[in-house]
Amino acid sequence: MLTINLAVLLAVVVFFRLKRRTQARSRVEERNTALIVLVLGILIAPTPVGQGIGDFLKQLAQSIAQSTQ
Repeated sequence: MLTINLAVLLAVVVFFRLKRRTQARSRVEERNTALIVLVLGILIAPTPVGQGIGDFLKQLAQSIAQSTQ
């Protein structure tokens, strides 16, 4: 259960970091935001929510691939 709570906290942090204008961010801030997003993805992936998102994206990609053929 700790993983989900930490993931929610990181999601809130990412939301507020990305809300800032691009011109106001330094390279260090952008690198730190990318690292936080990566950790968030790693925390969400093994959870049921992460699995559901992965399944949805897989189905979406398959339907797009079938429609282009």
